[in-house]
Amino acid sequence: MIYGAVLAGGVGSRMKMADMPKQFLELGDRPIIIHTIEKFLTVSRFDKLFIGIHGEWKIYIEDLLSKYGISGEQVIVVEGGNDRNGTIMNVIKKIEELFGISGQDIIVTHDAVRPFLTRRIIEDNIDSALKYGMCDTVLSATDTIVVSQDGGFISDIPDRQFMYQGQTPQSFNIKQLKELYESLSDDQKNILTDACKICTILGKKVHIVEGDVYNMKITTPGDYKIAQAILGVMVTVD
Repeated sequence: MIYGAVLAGGVGSRMKMADMPKQFLELGDRPIIIHTIEKFLTVSRFDKLFIGIHGEWKIYIEDLLSKYGISGEQVIVVEGGNDRNGTIMNVIKKIEELFGISGQDIIVTHDAVRPFLTRRIIEDNIDSALKYGMCDTVLSATDTIVVSQDGGFISDIPDRQFMYQGQTPQSFNIKQLKELYESLSDDQKNILTDACKICTILGKKVHIVEGDVYNMKITTPGDYKIAQAILGVMVTVD
């Protein structure tokens, strides 16, 4: 079985543009999260799509899905956890409750606020997760990466040819990811920045999938303006 998981558990504290999480802001003629969900629904290989949402917005997203003609047969809404990985684990728990988990099942996890995801990236994630068990979507760094330990002075400038910018989706064999997460100590869980770090902390190899410069994450008001411009260009081209 192949599952999609759109992660929308955040409350958008960095956006400061509206009294709702950023994934619900309008982008063109529909909310950001609807654009993202529709990208997943174009891929027929998914057996089911899950939405991990903050508990306070569960009814809101269910109403939104209904408004845009997305049925419960297509999408299952799950209350998110305390953080990103907690939300992923809640989705996995629901999958296990509804369908069980086999050793071959995979999950493709994606930020709700990356609405310009392409079908190619999704398909590459599915193929890589099936083959390698774990994969991450990345872009080669084009700018020099500067490291600062104190925020005031440069600590290191690593070789750019080995640097990449992380995006999503991040995709996994479900059984392996669950077992790895449950084996972590509380201290290890507290330093996680994303799901792939669950794997790297424990020395597991994560395959790389090529991302796309347009697969941006809408986090700040500046990002939102760029996304509006990108959508305008895409609409014009279409």
